[in-house]
Amino acid sequence: MVNLDHAAPDATRDRTGLRRDVGLIGLMWASVGSIIGSGWLYGAKNAVMTAGPAATISWVIGAVAIVLLALVHAELGGMFPVAGGTARYPHYAFGGLAGMSFGWFSWLQAATVAPIEVEAMIGYLGHWHFAQSFQHASDGTLTASGLVVAVFLMAVFVAVNFLGVKVLAHTNSAATWWKIAVPLAAIFIVAIGNFHPGNFTSEGFAPMGAKGVLGAISTSGIIFALLGFEQAIQLAGESRDPKRDLPRATLGSVAIGAIIYVLLQVVFIAALPHSSFAHGWAKLAFKGIEGPWAGLATLVGLGWLAVVLYIDAVISPGGTGLIYTTATSRVSFGLSKNGYAPKLFEKVDARGVPWFGLILSFVTGVICFLPFPSWQKLVGFITSASVLMYAGAPLAYGVFTDKLPDRERPYRLPAGKVIAPLSFVVANLIIFWSGWDILWRLGVAIVLGYVLLGGYALYANNKGLPDAPRMDFKAAQWLPVYLLGMGLISWQGTFGGQGNLPLWWDILVIAVFSLGIYFWARAVAPRPEEIQRSIDEVVVVDVPTH
Repeated sequence: MVNLDHAAPDATRDRTGLRRDVGLIGLMWASVGSIIGSGWLYGAKNAVMTAGPAATISWVIGAVAIVLLALVHAELGGMFPVAGGTARYPHYAFGGLAGMSFGWFSWLQAATVAPIEVEAMIGYLGHWHFAQSFQHASDGTLTASGLVVAVFLMAVFVAVNFLGVKVLAHTNSAATWWKIAVPLAAIFIVAIGNFHPGNFTSEGFAPMGAKGVLGAISTSGIIFALLGFEQAIQLAGESRDPKRDLPRATLGSVAIGAIIYVLLQVVFIAALPHSSFAHGWAKLAFKGIEGPWAGLATLVGLGWLAVVLYIDAVISPGGTGLIYTTATSRVSFGLSKNGYAPKLFEKVDARGVPWFGLILSFVTGVICFLPFPSWQKLVGFITSASVLMYAGAPLAYGVFTDKLPDRERPYRLPAGKVIAPLSFVVANLIIFWSGWDILWRLGVAIVLGYVLLGGYALYANNKGLPDAPRMDFKAAQWLPVYLLGMGLISWQGTFGGQGNLPLWWDILVIAVFSLGIYFWARAVAPRPEEIQRSIDEVVVVDVPTH
C-alpha cells in the first residue's frame, strides 16, 4: 500500500481537518503493505550470491538499521503530521537550501522505483520463450530488445496515468492481502519436503566474509525491501493515539517484514539442490534462476505455484510502477509549488494530471536503464538515494531537540539524543556499503539536481519572482562537506573503491565523520524563530488528483 502524498514535498499545515480515526492495525497495515513489495522476488537470490548463507545475518542487520531510522521518524511524524515529511523536516530545520536538496533526493528516490519494477517484470518474463532474449544470461542485464521492452513498459505506466484511472493509482486492502499471502505461501509450501539444513554449511556459511555480509545489505535488495515503514508515520495526524500506536506500528511493521524476509531467505537456501551451488554461492545457477522463486518452485516439482509466482511477478511490480510514476509527478509538482522548479510542472490537463511531470518521469526512467541495466544494480542506486533522503531526519531531530524543546510531541523517542546520531551513522554506513560504482553515479545525479534546481532558484531570486525560494547557506554549510566527504571515503574504501581504507577502519572513519557532521549541523542551525518561520511558510497546496 503506497500513500502517494508521502512523496510530495508539499503538504497542508491545517491539522484541524484531520480525522483521528486510524488505529494501530490501520497504521501497521499501511507500512506492511509497502514493505512487502517486489523486493521479495529477487532479494533472497541476490543476497545469498553476495554473502552466502550468512545473508540471513545481513537481513537482521538491515532490519536493525531500519528500526533505528524508523524510530527517529516516529517522533518527527508526531510533531509534524504532514505529507512529505522526509523532504519537509530538513527544510524546517535548516531552511531552503537543505529543503531543496532533500526534495531532490526525494524525487530521485521516487523516480527510480518505476524502472526497477519494470526490470523485475522483465526478469520474471524471461521464463517464457518469447522473452528469453530480453536479458543477458550471464549477468541479467538488459539486451537491446530488453531495453525496447523496458521503454515500452515505462510508456504504458505513463499512458495509464494520463488516463487518470484512479483505481490503478492506489492499492487497496485486497492487494495488500495478496502481496503478503503469496510470499507466505511460497515459504511454507516450498519448505515442506524440501528443507536441507546441510545447505547452510556445505560450501561455507560466510564464504565471502564480513565484506559480503555488509555489502549485501545495500546492494542485494535488503534495505530496498525493508523500506516503507514511513507509511504509518505519514498517517500520524490521523492516528487515534499516536504516542502509543506510532512506535508500535513502526516497529511492528518492520518486525513483520523482517520475519517474512528472513524466512524467505532461509527457505530459499535450504530448498536448493546442492548441484545449484556446488561451485560456490557466487556462481549459483539453476534452470529458471532469472525468476528465482518461480524457478525454485519448478525445480522442486511445484509447477502450479510457479505459475502463481510468475503471475504475481508481473502484477505486483506493475501496480507499484504505476503508483510511483504518479508519485514522481507529484514530487515535481510539489517542488514547483515551493519555488524550486519552473511553473511548467504545475500545469495539469483536463483530468487534473500534471502532464509535464509525467513526461519527465518517463524520460528519467529510460535514462535509469542505461547506467543500471539490471535489477540489482538499480537497487543499489535507489537504496543509496532513499537512505540519503532519510538521513535528513536524524539531523533535523537533533535541531528540534535543541531549538524546539517545548513543542508538542505525541511520541517522544526514549534515549533520542543517543539514537538520533546513531541512526545517522547507520544511514551513512548503508550508503557507503552500496559501493563506489553506485555512489559516483548518485553523485552525478546530485550534481545534476543542483544545476537544475539551483539554477532555477538563482533565476527566480534574481528576477524577484513571488515564490522564489529563500536559501539559507549558513545553516546548510555542512551539506556540501557531507556529500563530498561521503564520496571521498567511498572512493578510498574497499567497497568498489581504491582499497586504501581497509575493512573495519572504514566503519570507524564513517562513524567519526558522521558524528562530526551531525554536531556541526546542530551547531549552525537557525534560531528558533527562523525555524518557526519555515514551518509557518508551508504552502497549502491543491495537489492534482486522478
